[in-house]
Amino acid sequence: MKRIFEVILFLVFVSELFAQEQKVNYLTTFDEKRIHFGFTLGYNMLDFNIVNYNPIGENPEFETGDWPKDPVQIDASSIVRSDVQTLVPGFTVGIVSSLRMTEDLDLRFLPGMSFGERKLTYNIPVYDINSPTIEGMSFYSIKSTFLDFPLLIKYKARRINNDRPFVIFGGAFRQDISRTAKDDLVKLKSGGFYAEVGGGWDHYFPFFRFSVEGKFSFGLNDQLGPLPQQQRFYYSQSIKSLRSNIFTLSFHFE
Repeated sequence: MKRIFEVILFLVFVSELFAQEQKVNYLTTFDEKRIHFGFTLGYNMLDFNIVNYNPIGENPEFETGDWPKDPVQIDASSIVRSDVQTLVPGFTVGIVSSLRMTEDLDLRFLPGMSFGERKLTYNIPVYDINSPTIEGMSFYSIKSTFLDFPLLIKYKARRINNDRPFVIFGGAFRQDISRTAKDDLVKLKSGGFYAEVGGGWDHYFPFFRFSVEGKFSFGLNDQLGPLPQQQRFYYSQSIKSLRSNIFTLSFHFE
């Protein structure tokens, strides 16, 4: 019994030693740097927050057009509704520049480019003069290439070994440079401001810090542009306001 008791004590002592073993902390002075840089790769999904006129005649600028090939002629009493039913994955790339303000706060500027697409669906067939087919389509594709200029505040929790959670908030300006010579069915304004909020997790490796960040961007401006010159007007005139929303999942390397 004494031998068994000694073995148990020995095992308890060894287990206590292993339990008290500390992990190796990497880059312990990384967050003390005044300025540091990096790059980011990301995945995005573009969306619209759409408010429609109901019926389309509520739009004081509604104009009745004559399109004899259309199976249904649109008048002031018609219900024309648009929505984004399918979110299409896009790609984001950028540069990270971070300024240390306090022990827990950083000011971050992350200029970059985002490539994405939104499929605008209607409750009526979609006729686009730029389409190779004359039959009505089920959606209208709007492709965008944004120059991103986000300015964010990053609030960091206390570091836990090699991990540190954080939240971010701030604003951004985006300029859409994907303009073509075609007459778009639904025209968008080229620039807009966004409010941004999100969070993530920093992990410290021996030679760099890796971060996973999820962020929501809410458009502050109505993005609906002027009417097309040669296209059917009612696809644009049915929309009262069109705001752009974006979700971005980013991977930062700093």
